[in-house]
Amino acid sequence: MTAPVNIKGNRSKFDPQKLLEMTWSKVRELLPPAIAILIFLVVWQLFTNSPDSNLPSPIRVVEDTWELIIDPFFDHGGIDKGLFWQIWTSLQRVALGFSLAAIIGIGLGILIGTNKMMYSALDPIFQVLRTVPPLAWLPISLAGFQQANPSAIFVIFITAIWPIIINTTEGVLQIPQDYNNVSRVLRLDRKTYFFKILFPSTVPYIFTGLKIGIGLSWLAIIAAEMLIGGVGIGFFIWDSWNSSRVSDIILAVIYVGIVGLLLDKFITFLGSLVVAEDKSS
Repeated sequence: MTAPVNIKGNRSKFDPQKLLEMTWSKVRELLPPAIAILIFLVVWQLFTNSPDSNLPSPIRVVEDTWELIIDPFFDHGGIDKGLFWQIWTSLQRVALGFSLAAIIGIGLGILIGTNKMMYSALDPIFQVLRTVPPLAWLPISLAGFQQANPSAIFVIFITAIWPIIINTTEGVLQIPQDYNNVSRVLRLDRKTYFFKILFPSTVPYIFTGLKIGIGLSWLAIIAAEMLIGGVGIGFFIWDSWNSSRVSDIILAVIYVGIVGLLLDKFITFLGSLVVAEDKSS
């Protein structure tokens, strides 16, 4: 006959001291950036407090953009939309252009890294093209597509693909020679070699390229939308400048920075998931 299980004894007891320590630890992490932001706002307020200042103070920005802050979802038709829809439109363009760049860039990077002849032929071309500013591609894409939206997506694609290709290629080239020797001794087929050696060794380099690519994509779409017009956070900033709404520009810049940070964190999160899954397998 089995002994009775002490269910009450197995229950984890609530420890208020531990909860307090965890809370204080989180507060200590958030305290330095909170103080830094507060100091920045105070300095900004002091420097723009004069009536002759060309830039609005933080308080003035909140007052001027209060409707945009409390209702980012309004849609009055045309380009008269809230900041949520402006950013959402830009994110859709970035998602499509960046996804195409990621798929093609990773594939090309692996192909070039595993083929010495292709590497010798294409690497100099990629090194030259990656230095071309994103907006330099816009007139070419407009001439080719004759439409604003595909042109903006192409600018995202052509901007993001170079760091992805170059980092993926470098990751393949950095695979230890011992790994390749073992794969030859074991006579691994291409599929096994890819999933057991090549891809796991290249993942950190791939996600470094993706992080650089997503940052450049977000920068490029803002600049491209200023020129192509229509709905988008880039055009919203340019239209606000033409209408002398400086407070709207400052609010939009804050949104742009926050979204850019979230995109970077999202790629980092995906990378941690892939690396964790790869280690577990």
